[in-house]
Amino acid sequence: MQEEIDIRTTVNSPQIEFLNLKNKFKAFVSGYGGGKTYVGSIGLCKHFMQYSRINAGYFAPTYPMIRDIFYPTIEEVASIFCMETKINQANKEVSLSVRGNYIGTILCRSMDNPGSIIGFKIGHALIDEFDVLPLDKAMMAWRKIMARMRYKVDGLRNGIDVTTTPEGFMATHKIFVEDIQNKPELEKNYGIVQASTYDNEMNLPDDYIPSLLEAYPEELISAYLHGQFVNLKSGTVYRSYNRTAHNSTETIRDKETLRIGMDFNVQHMAASVFVERKNGWHAVAELKDVFDTPDMARIIKERWKDKGHRIIVYPDASGGSRKSADASISDLSILRQAGFEIRANKSNPAVKDRINSVNKQFQLNKIWVNAKECKTIASCLEKQAYDSNGEPDKKSGFDHQCDSFSYPIAYEFPINKPVLVTGIGSAR
Repeated sequence: MQEEIDIRTTVNSPQIEFLNLKNKFKAFVSGYGGGKTYVGSIGLCKHFMQYSRINAGYFAPTYPMIRDIFYPTIEEVASIFCMETKINQANKEVSLSVRGNYIGTILCRSMDNPGSIIGFKIGHALIDEFDVLPLDKAMMAWRKIMARMRYKVDGLRNGIDVTTTPEGFMATHKIFVEDIQNKPELEKNYGIVQASTYDNEMNLPDDYIPSLLEAYPEELISAYLHGQFVNLKSGTVYRSYNRTAHNSTETIRDKETLRIGMDFNVQHMAASVFVERKNGWHAVAELKDVFDTPDMARIIKERWKDKGHRIIVYPDASGGSRKSADASISDLSILRQAGFEIRANKSNPAVKDRINSVNKQFQLNKIWVNAKECKTIASCLEKQAYDSNGEPDKKSGFDHQCDSFSYPIAYEFPINKPVLVTGIGSAR
């Protein structure tokens, strides 16, 4: 069946870009009021225009969302395509027809219990507000929905559309951003469009966007108005880091100097490896969950120093008194005995100053992260948040790699505080 209407008259530019993606799996990430369910419903109707009688699926976090949001939206969109809808609320299904001729059914299911997504097959799926779900539940739902996509028809890709407001670094970010950076070969199957509420302003009440600006703080506006991935659990510690803007493709070259930040934690030692380039410092390798300092020294020596690299270590300054293995040998002594140069002040800088140093260098585009080689660094920089006391959270496990990343930056690029002069000959 050929499409008989020009949908460009009903959608905005980001929605058109999303609908034109050729990927098997594609995501439309937008702020509130961005037309997410609307564009996803267009995708469902386009599916039936091409593949009549091949059922599709709509998946939402809860059944009330199906009733309150999807049913009225699919009725509106279907009418644009000259389709009639018949909603069976008991079976949670929407049947579509054209001039009385049945063309297919949309099976509507809640993702609240992913284990119940069984017993049917579909050729196209729309997952709506995916990031409302906890990450583990969302990933289980994703796998269950993928297992339903098993029609074998020439030309049919059995594709999944995801439409969501970004609720932090949840399933959409993992599937469409993190996993693609870690495995670039997947890129051909995954596409993402991020849109702002402003893109859909013509379809919103005049006071809608001003109300959002008034209601939400800056970090939430980034997500709920501009459609950006930000940490919403609490304030993000390394707020100036952007995985895409600060991504590096640099790697370690033969016998070059390596600058290694190191955090001491028995069984959870972390190291971040930097190289210098004309445009700044690039994190190009990482070590995580190393057992203790002697083990860390051995790994660095075997992997790099024995191959001709000069090693400069920027450790946690408390390592001068901490004993890692032998009660008579400090962590810093172990590193020196391995032949590494040590750069550390007598004490660590204030945590706030260390964080500010890193954020400032990101703002200046002086530090970069190869997210493919440094998966943990990239993830931890994005996800470490402040706790209820306004301190970097240490319960999530993101702090070790972040600390190792920050020590070299704080040492070489410290925050220079202005001196406040209070009277002749005095300063503080």
